[in-house]
Amino acid sequence: MRLTRIGTIILLLLLVQAEAWSGQVQNLRVWSGPDNTRAVLDLDGRVDYRLFTLDDPYRVVVDINDVESATDFSFDSEYSGVISGVRHGARNGSDLRVVFDLDGKARPQSFLLEPAGDHGHRLVIDLYPEDAVSPGERVKKAVRSATADGERDMIVAIDAGHGGEDPGAIGPGGTFEKEITLAVAEELARRIDEAPGMQAVMIRTGDYYIPLAERYNRARKARADLFLSIHADAFQDFRVRGSSVYVLSRSGASSEAARLLARSENKADLVGGVNLDRGDDVLSSVLLDLSQSAALEYSNSAAESILDQLGSVRHRHRDRVERANFVVLRSPDVPSVLIEVGFISNPRDEQELGTAEHQRKIARAITSGVERHFHQTAPQGTWFANNRKPSRHVVQRGDSLGTIAQKYQVSVNRLRQANNLNGDVIHPGAELVIPTGS
Repeated sequence: MRLTRIGTIILLLLLVQAEAWSGQVQNLRVWSGPDNTRAVLDLDGRVDYRLFTLDDPYRVVVDINDVESATDFSFDSEYSGVISGVRHGARNGSDLRVVFDLDGKARPQSFLLEPAGDHGHRLVIDLYPEDAVSPGERVKKAVRSATADGERDMIVAIDAGHGGEDPGAIGPGGTFEKEITLAVAEELARRIDEAPGMQAVMIRTGDYYIPLAERYNRARKARADLFLSIHADAFQDFRVRGSSVYVLSRSGASSEAARLLARSENKADLVGGVNLDRGDDVLSSVLLDLSQSAALEYSNSAAESILDQLGSVRHRHRDRVERANFVVLRSPDVPSVLIEVGFISNPRDEQELGTAEHQRKIARAITSGVERHFHQTAPQGTWFANNRKPSRHVVQRGDSLGTIAQKYQVSVNRLRQANNLNGDVIHPGAELVIPTGS
């Protein structure tokens, strides 16, 4: 009888303990970038928590109510940033205390995220080192000053899509979009920097996430002349393949595929983890300031030039520039283009995009398109304006003098004069000189 009572008491204690631990911390992930370190605690449901800091030594302490740990809180030191270690233990019988040991003083910002994509509930802790260089200062330092003769460089901001928490699309062979976009962006930046008259500014330089609005804001702070966002997305039909080029649409999308793609890309902040409760109207003011007809026209010109060049190195999904309401393209004053270098959901595209040779071909084509665009449009005081060369256009089936003149923003008469044409008849395959200074 006595043993039975003891067994009953132990069972009751176990049941009470099981009720006390109402949730679990399932995993810890840590990402670091040049501006901050992010720690993410994966949870099995919503939680209440309290966060505070301690000095000497520097620590961030997180108390989470009614949870237990289902992880050992190990993390990859390669991505640990300002975090030197993590400790944890039970508190008050039913709570969990997690202590982040820091290498130096850092300002924490924390917020909870609802399930999104493949992720469940998350507690995000962003740590901003006291001595970190601000994003604005970093991108400004990356821009070379004008040369002594006044021939300034054209600044090209290059945005590698996704990153960190947000892998982007995942190919059938397991390739992450974020890895492809960073590799292509790095090769593109190298070629831009090597070309005369241009300077690249990388928006993302490693495996970490940047909110969509912050991406184009960094391009604005760098006073970029052109913003290029690199992607390699997926589509529901694995047979879809090839490159596409997009500019912002303030109304409807140019195709159903463009609409679906924009909807998918615009969810990146939910997956990447952004505190949307900012209490400011930054995004609203940007959306209200979308009276950027000149920037959109300039964006379309750059997009057409890039699309033409991409067609010379790989299959194009669309033969025209498409339009959709991508958040990352909403800069009110920086011409912006989104480039899908391929569909990672297509096995052939995935295989090609994973090779350095193909990445170089793509970067070379984009660079050629940007150069051609700047030769036609760069303002006075730039290297391109002082070294402008006549552009050439190979006549395609369906081209007319009127459409070609409109594309290059020249008059039909100037086009006739530059090519010694007496009429309007042109033949596919013919090469026309595009006059400058019109």
